[in-house]
Amino acid sequence: MANINVKDLGKVVVILGGSSSEREISLMSGNGVYNALKDAGADVYKYDPKEQSLGDLAHAKYDRAFLILHGKGGEDGIIQGLLEYLKLPYTGCGVCASAVSMDKVLTKAVWEMAGLPVPRGTTIGPDTDLEEVLKLLGKDIVIKPSKEGSSIGLYKLENATVDTLKEAVQKAQEDGMAVMAEEMIKGRELTVAVLDRGDGQGLKALPIVEIKAPSGDYDYEHKYFSDATQYICPAELPEDVANAIAVATERAAKAVGASGWGRIDLMLRDDGSFAFLEINTAPGMTPHSLVPMAAKAVGIDYTELVEIVAKGAALKG
Repeated sequence: MANINVKDLGKVVVILGGSSSEREISLMSGNGVYNALKDAGADVYKYDPKEQSLGDLAHAKYDRAFLILHGKGGEDGIIQGLLEYLKLPYTGCGVCASAVSMDKVLTKAVWEMAGLPVPRGTTIGPDTDLEEVLKLLGKDIVIKPSKEGSSIGLYKLENATVDTLKEAVQKAQEDGMAVMAEEMIKGRELTVAVLDRGDGQGLKALPIVEIKAPSGDYDYEHKYFSDATQYICPAELPEDVANAIAVATERAAKAVGASGWGRIDLMLRDDGSFAFLEINTAPGMTPHSLVPMAAKAVGIDYTELVEIVAKGAALKG
Protein backbone atom coordinates (compact mmCIF):
# COMPACT_ATOMS: atom_id res chain seq x y z
CA MET A 1 0.00 0.00 0.00
CA ALA A 2 1.23 3.50 -0.81
CA ASN A 3 2.08 5.73 2.12
CA ILE A 4 0.95 9.13 0.85
CA ASN A 5 0.01 12.11 2.98
CA VAL A 6 -2.43 14.03 0.81
CA LYS A 7 -1.48 17.25 2.57
CA ASP A 8 1.94 16.89 0.92
CA LEU A 9 0.26 17.15 -2.47
CA GLY A 10 -0.38 20.84 -1.86
CA LYS A 11 -3.08 22.66 -3.78
CA VAL A 12 -4.38 20.22 -6.40
CA VAL A 13 -6.48 21.09 -9.44
CA VAL A 14 -8.42 18.39 -11.29
CA ILE A 15 -8.59 19.41 -14.96
CA LEU A 16 -11.73 17.85 -16.43
CA GLY A 17 -14.46 18.30 -19.01
CA GLY A 18 -13.08 20.16 -21.99
CA SER A 19 -14.60 20.38 -25.45
CA SER A 20 -13.87 17.00 -27.01
CA SER A 21 -16.44 14.37 -27.95
CA GLU A 22 -15.44 12.62 -24.71
CA ARG A 23 -16.47 15.53 -22.47
CA GLU A 24 -19.21 13.60 -20.71
CA ILE A 25 -16.83 10.79 -19.75
CA SER A 26 -14.16 13.26 -18.67
CA LEU A 27 -16.62 14.92 -16.32
CA MET A 28 -17.54 11.54 -14.84
CA SER A 29 -13.88 10.61 -14.42
CA GLY A 30 -12.87 14.01 -13.10
CA ASN A 31 -15.64 14.17 -10.53
CA GLY A 32 -14.65 10.73 -9.29
CA VAL A 33 -11.03 11.85 -8.89
CA TYR A 34 -12.08 15.13 -7.25
CA ASN A 35 -14.36 13.41 -4.74
CA ALA A 36 -11.70 10.83 -3.85
CA LEU A 37 -9.10 13.52 -3.16
CA LYS A 38 -11.57 15.68 -1.26
CA ASP A 39 -12.73 12.79 0.92
CA ALA A 40 -9.09 11.95 1.63
CA GLY A 41 -8.56 15.48 2.94
CA ALA A 42 -6.67 17.02 0.03
CA ASP A 43 -6.86 20.72 -0.86
CA VAL A 44 -8.49 20.11 -4.24
CA TYR A 45 -10.28 22.19 -6.88
CA LYS A 46 -11.80 21.69 -10.34
CA TYR A 47 -10.94 23.43 -13.59
CA ASP A 48 -12.96 22.94 -16.79
CA PRO A 49 -11.29 24.64 -19.81
CA LYS A 50 -14.63 24.83 -21.60
CA GLU A 51 -16.26 26.79 -18.78
CA GLN A 52 -13.33 28.74 -17.29
CA SER A 53 -10.65 31.05 -18.64
CA LEU A 54 -6.97 30.23 -18.86
CA GLY A 55 -6.44 33.08 -16.42
CA ASP A 56 -8.36 31.13 -13.80
CA LEU A 57 -5.83 28.33 -14.14
CA ALA A 58 -2.77 30.54 -14.41
CA HIS A 59 -3.43 32.76 -11.39
CA ALA A 60 -4.72 30.23 -8.85
CA LYS A 61 -1.23 29.13 -7.74
CA TYR A 62 -1.90 25.42 -7.84
CA ASP A 63 0.88 23.02 -6.86
CA ARG A 64 -0.08 20.20 -9.20
CA ALA A 65 -2.71 19.23 -11.77
CA PHE A 66 -4.50 15.90 -12.04
CA LEU A 67 -5.13 15.82 -15.77
CA ILE A 68 -8.24 13.82 -16.60
CA LEU A 69 -9.24 15.43 -19.89
CA HIS A 70 -10.06 12.71 -22.42
CA GLY A 71 -9.68 13.01 -26.16
CA LYS A 72 -8.65 15.99 -28.27
CA GLY A 73 -7.27 18.90 -26.30
CA GLY A 74 -6.62 16.63 -23.33
CA GLU A 75 -4.49 13.71 -24.50
CA ASP A 76 -2.83 15.20 -27.58
CA GLY A 77 -0.16 17.45 -26.07
CA ILE A 78 -2.10 20.72 -26.18
CA ILE A 79 -2.97 21.07 -22.50
CA GLN A 80 0.37 19.48 -21.60
CA GLY A 81 2.18 22.26 -23.47
CA LEU A 82 0.16 24.88 -21.62
CA LEU A 83 0.97 23.32 -18.26
CA GLU A 84 4.66 23.18 -19.14
CA TYR A 85 4.50 26.91 -19.96
CA LEU A 86 2.76 27.62 -16.66
CA LYS A 87 5.32 25.47 -14.79
CA LEU A 88 2.44 23.52 -13.27
CA PRO A 89 3.35 19.84 -12.67
CA TYR A 90 0.78 17.46 -14.15
CA THR A 91 -0.08 13.79 -14.28
CA GLY A 92 0.40 11.52 -17.27
CA CYS A 93 2.49 11.91 -20.40
CA GLY A 94 4.43 14.93 -21.58
CA VAL A 95 3.83 16.94 -24.75
CA CYS A 96 5.58 14.68 -27.28
CA ALA A 97 4.40 11.37 -25.82
CA SER A 98 0.83 12.67 -25.63
CA ALA A 99 0.88 13.87 -29.25
CA VAL A 100 2.25 10.55 -30.52
CA SER A 101 -0.07 8.43 -28.38
CA MET A 102 -3.19 10.33 -29.43
CA ASP A 103 -2.39 9.73 -33.09
CA LYS A 104 -3.07 6.07 -33.81
CA VAL A 105 -1.09 6.26 -37.08
CA LEU A 106 2.02 7.55 -35.31
CA THR A 107 1.61 5.17 -32.39
CA LYS A 108 1.40 2.21 -34.72
CA ALA A 109 4.49 3.36 -36.62
CA VAL A 110 6.45 3.71 -33.38
CA TRP A 111 5.38 0.27 -32.19
CA GLU A 112 6.25 -1.32 -35.53
CA MET A 113 9.73 0.22 -35.41
CA ALA A 114 10.13 -1.15 -31.89
CA GLY A 115 9.29 -4.63 -33.14
CA LEU A 116 5.96 -4.80 -31.31
CA PRO A 117 2.98 -6.64 -32.82
CA VAL A 118 0.22 -4.54 -34.41
CA PRO A 119 -2.61 -5.34 -36.84
CA ARG A 120 -2.00 -5.14 -40.57
CA GLY A 121 -3.43 -1.88 -41.83
CA THR A 122 -3.21 1.21 -43.95
CA THR A 123 -4.19 4.88 -43.88
CA ILE A 124 -7.03 5.87 -46.18
CA GLY A 125 -6.90 9.20 -48.00
CA PRO A 126 -9.04 10.86 -50.69
CA ASP A 127 -7.25 9.02 -53.50
CA THR A 128 -6.97 5.61 -51.87
CA ASP A 129 -8.15 2.72 -54.03
CA LEU A 130 -10.66 0.95 -51.78
CA GLU A 131 -10.55 -2.19 -53.92
CA GLU A 132 -6.84 -2.44 -53.09
CA VAL A 133 -7.61 -1.98 -49.38
CA LEU A 134 -9.96 -4.97 -49.50
CA LYS A 135 -7.34 -7.03 -51.33
CA LEU A 136 -4.70 -6.07 -48.75
CA LEU A 137 -6.70 -6.57 -45.57
CA GLY A 138 -9.52 -8.89 -46.52
CA LYS A 139 -13.23 -8.21 -46.15
CA ASP A 140 -13.37 -8.10 -42.34
CA ILE A 141 -12.06 -4.63 -41.55
CA VAL A 142 -12.01 -2.08 -38.73
CA ILE A 143 -12.29 1.60 -39.70
CA LYS A 144 -11.37 4.29 -37.19
CA PRO A 145 -10.34 7.94 -37.10
CA SER A 146 -6.71 8.48 -36.15
CA LYS A 147 -7.36 10.80 -33.21
CA GLU A 148 -10.50 9.74 -31.38
CA GLY A 149 -11.06 7.65 -28.27
CA SER A 150 -13.87 5.79 -26.51
CA SER A 151 -14.65 3.92 -29.79
CA ILE A 152 -16.06 7.15 -31.26
CA GLY A 153 -16.10 6.95 -35.06
CA LEU A 154 -15.08 3.28 -35.06
CA TYR A 155 -16.78 0.89 -37.48
CA LYS A 156 -16.39 -2.89 -37.67
CA LEU A 157 -17.21 -4.25 -41.12
CA GLU A 158 -17.71 -7.92 -41.84
CA ASN A 159 -17.72 -9.09 -45.44
CA ALA A 160 -17.16 -5.48 -46.52
CA THR A 161 -17.75 -4.21 -50.03
CA VAL A 162 -16.34 -1.11 -51.64
CA ASP A 163 -19.64 0.65 -50.93
CA THR A 164 -19.85 -0.26 -47.23
CA LEU A 165 -16.15 0.56 -46.81
CA LYS A 166 -16.64 3.93 -48.49
CA GLU A 167 -19.61 4.73 -46.25
CA ALA A 168 -17.66 3.88 -43.06
CA VAL A 169 -14.68 5.95 -44.18
CA GLN A 170 -16.90 8.95 -44.89
CA LYS A 171 -18.45 8.71 -41.43
CA ALA A 172 -15.07 8.35 -39.75
CA GLN A 173 -13.81 11.39 -41.68
CA GLU A 174 -16.49 13.71 -40.32
CA ASP A 175 -14.03 15.45 -38.03
CA GLY A 176 -11.48 15.87 -40.80
CA MET A 177 -9.05 13.33 -39.36
CA ALA A 178 -6.97 10.75 -41.13
CA VAL A 179 -8.74 7.39 -41.26
CA MET A 180 -7.16 4.02 -40.56
CA ALA A 181 -8.22 0.67 -41.94
CA GLU A 182 -7.01 -2.44 -40.13
CA GLU A 183 -7.56 -6.15 -40.37
CA MET A 184 -10.25 -7.30 -37.95
CA ILE A 185 -8.58 -9.60 -35.47
CA LYS A 186 -10.92 -12.27 -34.18
CA GLY A 187 -10.12 -13.26 -30.64
CA ARG A 188 -10.20 -12.08 -27.04
CA GLU A 189 -10.27 -8.38 -26.20
CA LEU A 190 -7.78 -7.46 -23.48
CA THR A 191 -6.50 -4.29 -21.87
CA VAL A 192 -3.47 -3.72 -19.67
CA ALA A 193 -3.04 -0.78 -17.32
CA VAL A 194 0.45 0.51 -16.56
CA LEU A 195 1.25 2.47 -13.41
CA ASP A 196 4.31 4.18 -11.98
CA ARG A 197 4.02 3.69 -8.23
CA GLY A 198 6.93 6.02 -7.51
CA ASP A 199 9.19 3.17 -6.42
CA GLY A 200 11.84 3.75 -9.07
CA GLN A 201 10.66 0.92 -11.34
CA GLY A 202 8.81 3.17 -13.79
CA LEU A 203 5.69 2.01 -15.59
CA LYS A 204 4.77 -1.55 -14.66
CA ALA A 205 1.85 -3.61 -15.92
CA LEU A 206 -1.11 -4.27 -13.66
CA PRO A 207 -3.19 -7.46 -13.99
CA ILE A 208 -4.70 -7.97 -17.44
CA VAL A 209 -8.42 -7.33 -17.89
CA GLU A 210 -10.48 -9.31 -20.39
CA ILE A 211 -13.51 -7.55 -21.84
CA LYS A 212 -16.54 -9.55 -22.91
CA ALA A 213 -19.02 -7.22 -24.55
CA PRO A 214 -22.34 -8.34 -26.05
CA SER A 215 -21.67 -9.69 -29.57
CA GLY A 216 -18.06 -8.54 -29.14
CA ASP A 217 -19.14 -4.92 -29.66
CA TYR A 218 -17.30 -2.89 -27.00
CA ASP A 219 -18.69 0.46 -28.17
CA TYR A 220 -19.25 3.77 -26.34
CA GLU A 221 -22.47 2.57 -24.69
CA HIS A 222 -21.00 -0.75 -23.54
CA LYS A 223 -17.85 0.97 -22.25
CA TYR A 224 -19.49 3.47 -19.95
CA PHE A 225 -23.17 2.87 -19.39
CA SER A 226 -24.15 -0.76 -19.96
CA ASP A 227 -24.11 -3.47 -17.30
CA ALA A 228 -24.15 -6.15 -20.00
CA THR A 229 -20.38 -6.04 -20.55
CA GLN A 230 -18.41 -8.55 -18.48
CA TYR A 231 -14.90 -7.91 -17.16
CA ILE A 232 -12.54 -10.62 -15.95
CA CYS A 233 -9.55 -9.48 -13.91
CA PRO A 234 -7.07 -11.03 -13.82
CA ALA A 235 -7.85 -12.48 -17.25
CA GLU A 236 -7.78 -16.27 -17.37
CA LEU A 237 -4.64 -16.80 -19.43
CA PRO A 238 -1.75 -19.27 -19.45
CA GLU A 239 1.05 -17.85 -17.31
CA ASP A 240 3.50 -17.63 -20.21
CA VAL A 241 1.00 -15.72 -22.36
CA ALA A 242 0.11 -13.31 -19.52
CA ASN A 243 3.80 -12.68 -18.83
CA ALA A 244 4.57 -12.09 -22.51
CA ILE A 245 1.71 -9.58 -22.77
CA ALA A 246 2.80 -7.75 -19.61
CA VAL A 247 6.41 -7.44 -20.77
CA ALA A 248 5.39 -6.32 -24.27
CA THR A 249 2.92 -3.79 -22.82
CA GLU A 250 5.64 -2.20 -20.73
CA ARG A 251 7.82 -2.02 -23.85
CA ALA A 252 4.94 -0.46 -25.80
CA ALA A 253 4.43 2.22 -23.15
CA LYS A 254 8.15 2.97 -23.06
CA ALA A 255 8.36 3.14 -26.87
CA VAL A 256 5.98 6.10 -27.05
CA GLY A 257 7.57 7.79 -24.01
CA ALA A 258 4.60 7.29 -21.71
CA SER A 259 4.85 8.25 -18.04
CA GLY A 260 2.76 8.20 -14.88
CA TRP A 261 0.02 5.85 -15.95
CA GLY A 262 -1.92 4.65 -18.95
CA ARG A 263 -3.79 1.77 -20.52
CA ILE A 264 -3.02 -0.22 -23.65
CA ASP A 265 -5.64 -2.22 -25.56
CA LEU A 266 -4.89 -5.37 -27.53
CA MET A 267 -6.41 -8.40 -29.19
CA LEU A 268 -5.37 -11.98 -28.37
CA ARG A 269 -5.68 -14.58 -31.13
CA ASP A 270 -6.57 -18.20 -30.51
CA ASP A 271 -2.97 -19.25 -31.22
CA GLY A 272 -1.66 -17.09 -28.34
CA SER A 273 -0.29 -14.30 -30.52
CA PHE A 274 -1.52 -10.77 -29.90
CA ALA A 275 -1.54 -7.30 -31.44
CA PHE A 276 -1.63 -3.88 -29.81
CA LEU A 277 -4.42 -1.52 -30.86
CA GLU A 278 -3.90 1.78 -29.04
CA ILE A 279 -2.76 3.50 -25.86
CA ASN A 280 -4.82 5.75 -23.59
CA THR A 281 -2.69 8.27 -21.67
CA ALA A 282 -5.48 9.76 -19.53
CA PRO A 283 -7.52 6.63 -18.81
CA GLY A 284 -11.10 6.70 -17.60
CA MET A 285 -11.83 6.78 -13.88
CA THR A 286 -15.58 6.16 -14.04
CA PRO A 287 -17.42 3.32 -12.21
CA HIS A 288 -16.98 1.18 -15.37
CA SER A 289 -13.33 2.08 -15.94
CA LEU A 290 -10.62 -0.53 -16.26
CA VAL A 291 -7.54 0.97 -14.60
CA PRO A 292 -9.24 1.09 -11.16
CA MET A 293 -10.38 -2.51 -11.73
CA ALA A 294 -6.82 -3.67 -12.49
CA ALA A 295 -5.41 -1.73 -9.55
CA LYS A 296 -7.98 -3.27 -7.20
CA ALA A 297 -6.76 -6.72 -8.21
CA VAL A 298 -3.39 -5.92 -6.57
CA GLY A 299 -4.89 -4.29 -3.48
CA ILE A 300 -4.91 -0.65 -4.65
CA ASP A 301 -8.34 0.90 -4.10
CA TYR A 302 -9.72 3.84 -6.09
CA THR A 303 -8.59 6.52 -3.62
CA GLU A 304 -5.09 5.12 -3.32
CA LEU A 305 -4.81 4.90 -7.11
CA VAL A 306 -5.79 8.56 -7.38
CA GLU A 307 -3.23 9.50 -4.72
CA ILE A 308 -0.44 7.54 -6.46
CA VAL A 309 -1.15 9.19 -9.81
CA ALA A 310 -1.44 12.64 -8.22
CA LYS A 311 1.83 12.26 -6.35
CA GLY A 312 3.57 11.45 -9.64
CA ALA A 313 2.64 14.82 -11.20
CA ALA A 314 5.71 16.41 -12.77
CA LEU A 315 6.97 18.70 -15.51
CA LYS A 316 8.35 16.64 -18.37
CA GLY A 317 10.53 19.30 -19.99
